[in-house]
Amino acid sequence: MEALWISTGIVALAEIGDKTQLLAFLLAARFKKPLPIIAGILCATVVNHGLAGALGAWITASLSPEILRWVLGASFIGMAVWTLIPDKIEDDEGDIASRWGVFGATLITFFLAEMGDKTQIATVAMAAHFADPVLVVIGTTLGMLIADVPAVFIGDRLSARIPMRLVHGIAAALFAVLGAATLMGAGADWGF
Repeated sequence: MEALWISTGIVALAEIGDKTQLLAFLLAARFKKPLPIIAGILCATVVNHGLAGALGAWITASLSPEILRWVLGASFIGMAVWTLIPDKIEDDEGDIASRWGVFGATLITFFLAEMGDKTQIATVAMAAHFADPVLVVIGTTLGMLIADVPAVFIGDRLSARIPMRLVHGIAAALFAVLGAATLMGAGADWGF
């Protein structure tokens, strides 16, 4: 259950101010249809993070425990630094929305926006770190929904009141702690 709770919390924090959350704001403002937007976010995240979780499990099976520990520790510390850099939404991600309807636009744009995004990379790293990639994917998907569903319903009014710097700092600190703990051997009882 630790994999579920940690992955949920880290991704929920990392997603605040992320480009996919900005995309949720944009889609909500443009279409004003929250249910198809939320369904698109859910489906895109399950597929994207499912692939990321599978990659993390493959990495665990492919690398020696010692190399895996260093790769994961460095990855988590890298995620800490990346979390401190604010994202901006790209114009072409918003343009797709006008062609595919609300659900289709959300599904396509969220899936594409998550490719190589910090929450996807975090999913790969946590799936490699924890013994249960399925719980990690469930957790990271819940984390995305925790951050993005309010964005769909409340939109820009919420974003103006959230202290983004503080939230990003907390998420970065969690990634840094996870990285340091991994480098110092935490998780050795999981087989790496």
